[in-house]
Amino acid sequence: MPARGPGRPLALGRDARARLGGAVRALLDVAGLDGASDAVRLAVVVLASRTPSETGVVEIRTSELGRWLGLSASYVASEVVPVLRRSGVVSVGTAEGEYGQDDGLECRVLPLWSAQDVAGHPLNLAKKELATLLRLLEAVMAPGWTHRDGRVTPAGLIGTRTGRGAATDRLALLLLVLEARETGRVRQCGGTVDTKRGRAAATVARLLGCTASAGERVLERLEERELVLRVRLRTGSGMPNRSRLLVPAVAVAHGHMVADNVQEDRTEALDPEFSDPDVAAGPGQAPSLESEPQVSGIQVTDVTGVAEPDVAAALHTDHPPVVPPVVSPQLSGGFSGEGRGAEGGRPGRAGAGEDQAVDGESAVAGTGSPVAGGGPLRGEKPKESPVNERDGQRAAEAGAGGRSKAAGWGKAQQQRKVGLPADLRLRVALRPVAWLWERLSGWQQDQVEAAATAELTRLAGLLARPETAPQLLADRLTDRLRETGGEALIDSPYAWLTHRGLVQRPACSDLRCDDGIRLDTGGECDNCGNVIHLRRAQRAGIAAEVDRELPGLGDGERLQVVEERLREQAAIEAEDFVRRREQALAERARRDAARAASQHRAERARQAAAVADAVRQALPCEDCGQDRSGGLCEACDISRRTEDLTVEACLIAATWCADLDDPTSVAAVAADVRATLQADIATTHAEFLRLMDPDELEADPVATASVLAFAALQAVEQALPEYRSSALGRLARTEEAEAEAGRAYKAEQGRRWYRANPTGADAIAAATKAASTARERTAQHLFAVRLEQLRERAMAQLETAALVPWSDRLAALAARPISEDFTEVVVA
Repeated sequence: MPARGPGRPLALGRDARARLGGAVRALLDVAGLDGASDAVRLAVVVLASRTPSETGVVEIRTSELGRWLGLSASYVASEVVPVLRRSGVVSVGTAEGEYGQDDGLECRVLPLWSAQDVAGHPLNLAKKELATLLRLLEAVMAPGWTHRDGRVTPAGLIGTRTGRGAATDRLALLLLVLEARETGRVRQCGGTVDTKRGRAAATVARLLGCTASAGERVLERLEERELVLRVRLRTGSGMPNRSRLLVPAVAVAHGHMVADNVQEDRTEALDPEFSDPDVAAGPGQAPSLESEPQVSGIQVTDVTGVAEPDVAAALHTDHPPVVPPVVSPQLSGGFSGEGRGAEGGRPGRAGAGEDQAVDGESAVAGTGSPVAGGGPLRGEKPKESPVNERDGQRAAEAGAGGRSKAAGWGKAQQQRKVGLPADLRLRVALRPVAWLWERLSGWQQDQVEAAATAELTRLAGLLARPETAPQLLADRLTDRLRETGGEALIDSPYAWLTHRGLVQRPACSDLRCDDGIRLDTGGECDNCGNVIHLRRAQRAGIAAEVDRELPGLGDGERLQVVEERLREQAAIEAEDFVRRREQALAERARRDAARAASQHRAERARQAAAVADAVRQALPCEDCGQDRSGGLCEACDISRRTEDLTVEACLIAATWCADLDDPTSVAAVAADVRATLQADIATTHAEFLRLMDPDELEADPVATASVLAFAALQAVEQALPEYRSSALGRLARTEEAEAEAGRAYKAEQGRRWYRANPTGADAIAAATKAASTARERTAQHLFAVRLEQLRERAMAQLETAALVPWSDRLAALAARPISEDFTEVVVA
């Protein structure tokens, strides 16, 4: 275990690296930094690392912040600080310098400060975590200082890099350090990348959120300073393998020798037609005929017993022992691993010689094989494929009058598709198994197409980039073919595709795991590593327990006892798994029952509400007695609203023209206002009746009553703002308002900037405006107070009034005279 501490800031553990990496990514992904330059983004990270946990306020000079970013103080003051202030991510308080520039800065990173004490938030960093982040930034990009006592603090790894692009290089190195493992290796991005740039450049580009070309330039500048290394391992045959991206400083900090990781030679620049990580021999490179090992003999440190995918040779498949040796075929380029045809697709298998049948026959498995070329092997006679022979025999039997096959088989053969499906996603995914597709019947092709579509849909839901699902499925089929040994060894294409080729094989409980590889990243599955680690720890614990309890056993007996205890432990775990599964099923059943009961209660509540609504709709109107009006018909409802507005208008008028302490005066004003409103309502009704046809009014008296009530409501609503405006105008001329206006006039005149000339035009205008404002506010205050007083008295009168019985109300309604206008309409 490497030593960690203040002296080794780059030696971060896995938890610390994940914690700090998540915090930095969360800061860079804040919405306010969208489209911001790398200098602004790096400034946010620097300020966050220097944030005190107690106050959250960072005090720093502009020049010092520029030294951290590798930029000049003037550039930071003009291009960085204003953007930080506008982004809303950092609150910036400044102290001006000699020439008015931002010199002293008091900054607070708002997302970091708001995330304090928020459980689970990636920016909820403790004090020790902030200190660790600051030490990491100092080790990476500290500008270096000379102290007053003569001590010198050296600059960080990239602290001497200044000028154009310095902030981008510093940010890139910081992100690479946070992504690097203890061996210094940086896990590279998965998926399809630009073949002209390489996977390492694409990794840097995705970390920075820039293009692949920009990421390549950043990577080249870091390589020139020997801060990162691109190492390409080579196989024993001299063919280059996948590349690695290393941060040497991280490896040294963890106590690993960088030489152990980089002792392989670096290859020359490749032709742009080939992808950087997956390099195959070109047409001009003839394969070596000598027997050489396919794996380099150089030992790689920090590797477990299972070879890593980047180290093991992945250019040739293991030859099945049942296939006899054959002469190397002559393909278009004359080398093993060539792509299919001239389409530039992925390489198929190790060699065309593997396409021979398992039983040793020299016939090629099928003329349609994309690997076997277009003819027989050297020294063999041309011969029809078994598939064509069977088709010919079947046709001959049918022509001779023999019994034909079942109707379903013939129909399936007639509907069989020659090429891949028309869907582009399916064509990309099924391209590696195009020859197997041609061997399927029509029904089998439909089933495989449906299975592939379902798998693509499932993969798209798991991946961060759903558009990479077809290529990912194509890579899986290619790997499955490589495991099988080639298409020629597949006896049942349909069964192989549906049960082996298209099926995901998770090696752990993670849904994104496929044969120990993460589908979303293309790297190794961390959960599989955890499972292996736990199993090894369990075995080591049981072995230690056996050694402690039975120290005198021999190797054979000890192994037998360990295996027996491992089986017992596996049985216990299986029983525990069954118990937990039963508990989960019972819990699911309980939740389903609770959900069903809740839905039943909700349905009963809805039915009860529907019944109550039906009962309410059957009630007669409380005011006019109309049947099935829901307790109140439309006309009476509008009439009640009209009456409320009429009372409001009466109270508003009484606020200025009545004595509030005299109920008689208030009643007189209310009567006058009510009479005025009734006159307006009568005028509106008369205009409506004049325009309408009497027959239509007589045909639907309920609708006529509703329309007349609504016309009355509109008349009162139009008159109400006039009463309010009139009341405010009258109250603005009261003694209280005039006194308040006078005081405001004198106060404005007495301000210190008008004392020299209190009677000047500016002073008079300002005083007049202040007096008008004070008068309006006083009128509004008086209006609100008096209106509230009148409302309280009206409510008291309503509460003391006795309720009239329904029988008396019906008698009163029967004695009410009918409107003369309506009588004339009915008579006519």
